[in-house]
Amino acid sequence: RASAAKTRAETGAATPTPSSHPLPSYGTAFSAYIADTVLPALDGLRGEFLLAELWTRWSHHSTMSRWLCRFFNYLDRYYIARHTLHPLPDVALLRFRDEVFEKVKAPARDAVLAAVDAERAGGQVDRPLLKNVLSIFIEVGMGGMDAYEKDFEAALLDATAAHYRRQAAAWVATDTCPEYMARAEAALRAEEERVEAYLHASTRPRLLAAAETALLKEHQDELLSKEGSGVAALLAGGRKADLARMHRLFVRVPGGLDPVAAAFKAHVLGEGAALVLRGNEAAAARRERGA
Repeated sequence: RASAAKTRAETGAATPTPSSHPLPSYGTAFSAYIADTVLPALDGLRGEFLLAELWTRWSHHSTMSRWLCRFFNYLDRYYIARHTLHPLPDVALLRFRDEVFEKVKAPARDAVLAAVDAERAGGQVDRPLLKNVLSIFIEVGMGGMDAYEKDFEAALLDATAAHYRRQAAAWVATDTCPEYMARAEAALRAEEERVEAYLHASTRPRLLAAAETALLKEHQDELLSKEGSGVAALLAGGRKADLARMHRLFVRVPGGLDPVAAAFKAHVLGEGAALVLRGNEAAAARRERGA
C-alpha cells in the first residue's frame, strides 16, 4: 500500500474518492434515460394506452437495470457494501419510482379502476396487462405493500363499495329474494375470480368484505322480510336450494345468520303449534263421533 501511494505521489495520479467513483454516473444514466425517453413516451396518454406504455417502459427499465448491474457487478459487491449505499438494483428502482411512478400513479390507478368497472358491466378487458401494471405498484414498494395498498387498493375498495351499493339499490327494488341472492352470489364469485386473475391475493378479504357489506349486510332485513319471497316464504314452500344459497351468503356476514335462525325458529314453532292444534281438533272430532 505504501508503495502504491508513493507511486501515485510520484506520478501525480489522483487518489480515488467516492465523488470520483462511477456510482453517481450509474444513477444519472437512469435519470437521463427517463427524462429523454420514458416521460415523453408517457406524456398525454390515458386509459389502456397509458397502461400499455407504462408496462413497456417498466420492462425496458428492468432490462436496462439488469444489464447495468452485470456490468458493475464488482462495484455492487464490494464498493457499495463497504460504504453502506443502496445496491445497484435499488438505485434503478428508486429512480423509476421517484421520477416515473410518482408522476403517473394517479392516472394509471384511474385507468385500472375504469377497466374494473367496464369488466363488472360485462365488458372485456386485458387482464394480463392489468396484472402486469399492478405488479409495478407492488415492485416500487421495495418489499412492502404500501404503494399497492395506498396508491391503488384503497381506491379500489371505495369504488367497489360504491358500485355494489348502486347495484343493490336497483336489484332490491325489483327482484324477489331468490333472484337477488342469485345476482349477489354471482357478483361475489366474479370478485373472487378478479383477484385470481390480476389483483394481489392480499386484496381478497378486503375486496369481498366491501362487496358483502354493500350487497348483503346493508339490505339483509329488507331481503329476508320480502313479501312472498323472504325467508318465511322460502321455509313455508320448502325451497331448499334457495335456503341453501341464503345460508352460503349470509354466513359470510358477521351475525348474518342470526335473523335467518330467528325466522327458522319462528317457522318451526309455528308449524309445531299448527300440528298440535290440528291434532287436538282431530281428537275432539273423534270424541264427538264416539259420543
